Amino acid sequence: MFQSYLTQEDVFLGTLTVRETITYSAHLRVSNKMSKEEIENLVQKTIEEMGLEHCADNKIGNWYFRGISGGEKKRLRIGLEILTQPQIMLLDEPTTGLDSASAFFVVCTLKNIAHNGRIVVCSIHQPSGYLFDLFDDLYLLSGGEAVYFGDAKSAVKFFADAGFPCPTKTNPTDHFLRCVNSDFDNVSTSSFLRSNKTSITEESGSTSLTNMTTQDMKEILIHQYNNSEYATLTRHNIQQINSKEVIVLSNKSKSSWWKQLYTLTDRSFVNMRRDVGYYWLRMVFYLGVANNVIVNQHNEKQFHFSQVYNSERIKNHYGAAVVMISNFISSFPFLLVTAISTGTIIYEMVKLHPGFSHYFYFVLNLFCCLSVIETLMMLVASLVPNVLMGIGIGTGLIVFMMMASEIFRPMSDIPKFFWRYPMSYISFASWALQGVYKNDMIGIEFDPLVAGYPKLKGEIILQTMFGMPLDHSKWWDLAALVCLLISHRLIFFLILKYKDTISLHSKLYFDTVVHQIGNLSRSSSSSLSQSFNVISKKKISTSKTLHSLSSQLDLSSPMRPS
Repeated sequence: MFQSYLTQEDVFLGTLTVRETITYSAHLRVSNKMSKEEIENLVQKTIEEMGLEHCADNKIGNWYFRGISGGEKKRLRIGLEILTQPQIMLLDEPTTGLDSASAFFVVCTLKNIAHNGRIVVCSIHQPSGYLFDLFDDLYLLSGGEAVYFGDAKSAVKFFADAGFPCPTKTNPTDHFLRCVNSDFDNVSTSSFLRSNKTSITEESGSTSLTNMTTQDMKEILIHQYNNSEYATLTRHNIQQINSKEVIVLSNKSKSSWWKQLYTLTDRSFVNMRRDVGYYWLRMVFYLGVANNVIVNQHNEKQFHFSQVYNSERIKNHYGAAVVMISNFISSFPFLLVTAISTGTIIYEMVKLHPGFSHYFYFVLNLFCCLSVIETLMMLVASLVPNVLMGIGIGTGLIVFMMMASEIFRPMSDIPKFFWRYPMSYISFASWALQGVYKNDMIGIEFDPLVAGYPKLKGEIILQTMFGMPLDHSKWWDLAALVCLLISHRLIFFLILKYKDTISLHSKLYFDTVVHQIGNLSRSSSSSLSQSFNVISKKKISTSKTLHSLSSQLDLSSPMRPS
């Protein structure tokens, strides 16, 4: 049995159209046995079912051009999930950030999906009366305990039978939350409400106040529910389900590994080609703007890529290896064009060592350097929670690597501890600069400053002025860059594959430590509990009792005595 889960965030590649987004998702997940025509028909059927025909060929939109609306993005998210015909759909607040009309359209879409034979479960906060009427069942929780679970239309009667009737002209869902949400106890009445308390009381028809808190109401409702026919029916249904054969839930993709690699590579290439800020602006930056601007702008793109991957990874659309390889293949031509265009201009402008072999090495060295930087930014983007932190860490990391190279000081003047050993060996800038220096200086002779003296060889300048050892050739420096690229890619793969597992174990360990500290604190303070209770009773007797917000307003609601 297949199931799907939709988070609150709508993460898309904004350069793709609605149809392209659904098509790529279908190729990533459906069986290889489906032909191209069958996939196209499935995509068209999904578009029609979600009511997206009018914007099917419109781009989703990103930071520099406007795309489809928020409601259309929500329906697109739902459409991506029904491609594999899941029997169970779980949605986390599908109406968040939508206006009333868009929210109503989204919930109507979910209702149609449910009536087509699927189970749709969604969490929702403060739904309007129109939205509430669309739900078949209601599951109301408070502090992890079930307050009500049954027919949505019977909830009002249940609360009335428990002694908490819903006031007139009040949204039932607002009334339910007011009864079970303890946050209302801590809300003090504003000056406006106090000044209008008389008029509010007259409209509600109530003239008395009670001292009942939300906790008291919740206990009454939980007791009422546990002894009601709703709880009995729920327990009976659970017993029937448990007696049946175990159903294995799955959302694993049916597509082959090679098809996923081809699809992801094609999608990444199209996105990079269309997104002006991904590589095209970077080429301009490389030609005339500072390096840190390049890093900042690119880190933002890699962070968005990481968001899209995480959104699809939690649904098992594909694995970490496919992401790593496809990203490198799709970015290869853009990085190569950047290296050739920038390298050619610099090489001809500065008049570096003549000869095609030296020019080829220079461009190849620049390409490897750019690839390592991109991988570093991907590492940062996969670890940090937001763009601003990624920009700061990414820029600092690049500058840190440059300080361990020969950009600012010769290698002989760099402190040996930490900066030369080991930082200069893991710094891409150090290996790249050594290779470029050797490529340009070795084999060139310079005229002496004093006539009659022998010509200066480039090797002597490298050794004396730059303090650069010549115990290995420039190709070893290039090989070191390639090794750094491979190692960084492998680290990126491991982060993608095991990040969630490591985070889960860290959280469990942290929670265990906090729990143990709490137990130690409680045991150490047990000797003072008696005197503390006496003091607490004295303070409680002189303090004011907290009332719920409904009680403060004197509404004819849960707090009105029967």
